Amino acid sequence: MLQLKNINSFYGNAHILFGINLTVEEGQVVGLFGRNGAGKTSVLRSIMGLTPPRCEGQILYKGEELNGFPAYQIANKGIGFVPEDRKIFPNLTVRQNLVVGRKAKRENRKWDLDEVYAYFPKLKALENNLGCEMSGGEQQMLTVGRTMMGDPELILLDEPTEGLAPLIADHLMQMIIRIKNEYNISMIVVEQFSPQVLDFLDICYVLEMGKVIFEGDPRTLKEDEELQKQLLGVG
Repeated sequence: MLQLKNINSFYGNAHILFGINLTVEEGQVVGLFGRNGAGKTSVLRSIMGLTPPRCEGQILYKGEELNGFPAYQIANKGIGFVPEDRKIFPNLTVRQNLVVGRKAKRENRKWDLDEVYAYFPKLKALENNLGCEMSGGEQQMLTVGRTMMGDPELILLDEPTEGLAPLIADHLMQMIIRIKNEYNISMIVVEQFSPQVLDFLDICYVLEMGKVIFEGDPRTLKEDEELQKQLLGVG
C-alpha cells in the first residue's frame, strides 16, 4: 500500500533523514520507534507533504508517486494524519471540529458523526463543548475522530498516547485497533517506545539519527530487554 524508497529529507540545508526504506502492506499496523530527535515525526511529515522538511526519494501510495504533491491532495487520496500536538480548533465545538474533518463529497462514505460517536461515545456527550474545554485524553479522541471523518485507508499516528494516563492511553489504543480491524485500515504508529503498542504491531522499525537501525518482528523487540536498551535506551 505504501512504500518509502531511499527517502532523504532536509530542514533547510540540514540533512535529517538518510535513505529511509519502509513498507506498509494493506491492513498492517507498522510501528516506528526512536528517541527524541530520531526523525520519527519527520518521516510522517515527509509522507504527508508537509513542509518543512524538503524530501527526496520515492513515496509510493497504491503505486502512485506522492512526493511533490501538496498535503491536501495527499489527504484526499486517502491518508489521514493524527498529529502529536492534536491541532484541534479550541474555539469550535466538538461537533464542529469533527465536521471540519470531512473531505469533499465521496461515494460510499463510511464515516460520519454517528460512526465517530459509536466508537467514542464521550464525544457525543461533549459535542457542544468547545475544544479548549476538553482534557488531553478527550482532545486525542477528538483528533482521531476528526481524522476518521475523512474516510482514510491509511492513518499516520504521531505519538497518540503521549501525555495520557495509562488507562486512558490503553483505552484509546484499543479503540484505534478496533477501528483498524473492523475497517481494515492500515496504520503507522509513532512512539518513543511502548511495550503496550508492540502488542498491536505487525512489524516495527527503530530510527536513530535519521536512519533505520532495526526492522523486524515486534515480538523480538518486546522480549529482548538488552536489545531495547541497545536501540532505545530502555529495558
